[in-house]
Amino acid sequence: MLQHLLNGFTVGSIYALVALGYTLVYGVLKFINFAHGDVLMIGTYIALIVFNFLRTFIEPSIAFIIAILAGMASSALLAVLIERVAYRPLRHAPRLAPLLSAIGLSVILSNTAALIFGTKSQRFEMPFNNTPIHWGNLVVTPYQGLILLTSLTMMVLLHFFIKMTRTGKAMRAVSEKPMVAQLMGIDTDRIIRFTFILGSALGAVAGILVSLDYKVYPTLGSLIGLKAFIAAVIGGIGNISGAMLGGILLGVLETYGVAVLGIPVGYKDSVAFVLLIIILLWRPSGILGSNKREKI
Repeated sequence: MLQHLLNGFTVGSIYALVALGYTLVYGVLKFINFAHGDVLMIGTYIALIVFNFLRTFIEPSIAFIIAILAGMASSALLAVLIERVAYRPLRHAPRLAPLLSAIGLSVILSNTAALIFGTKSQRFEMPFNNTPIHWGNLVVTPYQGLILLTSLTMMVLLHFFIKMTRTGKAMRAVSEKPMVAQLMGIDTDRIIRFTFILGSALGAVAGILVSLDYKVYPTLGSLIGLKAFIAAVIGGIGNISGAMLGGILLGVLETYGVAVLGIPVGYKDSVAFVLLIIILLWRPSGILGSNKREKI
């Protein structure tokens, strides 16, 4: 049972990192960036290219760190471009308009990746020795340790950044009352742009980490993005702590569903959707979400 819990936390940490991108954008702009998964996919491809080029010259572990930074930077730059071209002109349009724009961008990005990088999946070689470590009956791999350490560190840093820094306070102000924040001297365009950068960079890290165990392919971000969105809804969309909780909870329940309830591996994705239906029926605002009255 402890082994399944560890495996669930590992998978859930990936979902949580991606879910943070959804919840950050929703918290500020109140719409779902459905192109988020495809942005992290592009960042993962860039990281793979950089890693394969550098590992012939320098140590694979150092090449991997540089590749992560390159993937984060490329996803962030792509997110800035998308926000400027596809979302900012629709900021005051009906909410359906940016949603359709995001779905269209998702299709464009995945097909563009297939055209440029090919439809054949590519392997991201392990940059370190991944020999399992045995602690009694518990088996832990360095890969799992890397995911848990990286994910938890980034989530904790993000939490303190939002709570303690001036930019974090400005993000919360724009989320609460954009017009009032602008009147108080906050550059809302800069804050929104930074929100896209932050969420996309975190997503790129998640994509790179998950591709070490799986492969890189043009639809990599589709299923991960969809599950991360479900995790954000479960925890409470727009709530950072909720995104973390939702991601971990979804990963643990998926793992236990296969290992304990005997759900076939091919059907484990159904756990996320069943859980989503239960949450929407029981608590539509999510576990840590709250209902707010809105004057219209």
